[in-house]
Amino acid sequence: PACANCSTFKCKSVTPTNERRFCIMKEIILAYQGEMTLKGLNRGKFEARLSKIIRWRLEPLGKFKVYQAQSTVFIEPKEDGLDMDEAFRRVSHVFGIVKLSRAVECPKDFAAICETAEAYLGETLRGIRTFKVEAKRADKTYPMKSPEICRELGAYLLDKHHHLRVDVHNPQLEIMVEIRDYAAYVHGPKVEAAGGLPVGTSGRALNLLSGGIDSPVASYMIAKRGVELEMIHFASPPYTSEQAREKVLQLARELVPWCGRLNVTIVPFAEIQEEIRRNCPEDHFTLIMRRFMMRLADALARDLNCRALVTGESLGQVASQTMDALAVSGDVTDLPVLRPVIGMDKEEIVRIARHIGTFETSILPYEDCCTVFTPRHPKTRPHVEEVREMEQALDVEGLVRRAMEGREVVKLR
Repeated sequence: PACANCSTFKCKSVTPTNERRFCIMKEIILAYQGEMTLKGLNRGKFEARLSKIIRWRLEPLGKFKVYQAQSTVFIEPKEDGLDMDEAFRRVSHVFGIVKLSRAVECPKDFAAICETAEAYLGETLRGIRTFKVEAKRADKTYPMKSPEICRELGAYLLDKHHHLRVDVHNPQLEIMVEIRDYAAYVHGPKVEAAGGLPVGTSGRALNLLSGGIDSPVASYMIAKRGVELEMIHFASPPYTSEQAREKVLQLARELVPWCGRLNVTIVPFAEIQEEIRRNCPEDHFTLIMRRFMMRLADALARDLNCRALVTGESLGQVASQTMDALAVSGDVTDLPVLRPVIGMDKEEIVRIARHIGTFETSILPYEDCCTVFTPRHPKTRPHVEEVREMEQALDVEGLVRRAMEGREVVKLR
């Protein structure tokens, strides 16, 4: 509950005297780092990038102070009335953060810790039956050890709430106390966050974004490894509709909370597909189409200073994703091709798509260019030399040049 006088946190259960004391108590967010703690001399760069991303994400909500200490990011509101629920949600989507908690700060005095725990969590304790206390004493000079803090704080809360009992195995509420260098922090259980590495710490790559389920999941998974993404999409009007184009842009919008700002380059692809249909065997159509996609992606990636390509290919899922077919499509680029979902089955991919919020958009019934002129019996074991010979009937350079000249960029923030 918010204080009627200053809009900061206040528990309804405190006495009038304590009410004035805790009126100044504000919630903060504690964001805990994951594998960045292992980065050695490069750790400072990772942490600086993480803080910068958090500030970007929170800037529309108001003024927050973001600083780091002891493998934790402290996010403190600097204005009254800020939406802490939305701030918590946004930070939970930032790669590089493994867990989150909402907490209050108090002096490193045990009496103050007890009063703070009651003021902050007392209302919750009245509605449950079991709890336990966990303590972490990062400041080893603090006179009480962790087991003693747990025991004494637990006894204090049991004295305040006679209906409660301690359950160390399956409590309804876990109360956490952290004794750090400059203050103590009281909060409830930590919440799982995005994990991974901050976006931008592992370079830039170009993702081939279709309207399906797999490529948005690939985007999410490679961004989780710290890769900053650009997007390319191939559109084939009049064979594909305006709704199909909007579907892809909506998928990109749904990726922004995870991947950060995105630029989607839309490349016209109908002329290339028509030329392939007129001049190449039907069973090789999808393979040659994929080779053109990789050529166009390679050209755009070099223009945008991207160091790799990213696709949503899953081994054996369709005819163009057999091991031989992947070798043929990758033959036209020297850039590394990253395939984050290559070893996943469809159920695993769908589960992640639901988690990141792209699944419902992906299954909208608007076809993309991959479904245009689909061969009845696609080749599953092609040979690179054979496909190269077939492409001699096409003006490859001219088709790529005209497609790149017709590209359009949509910026999403």
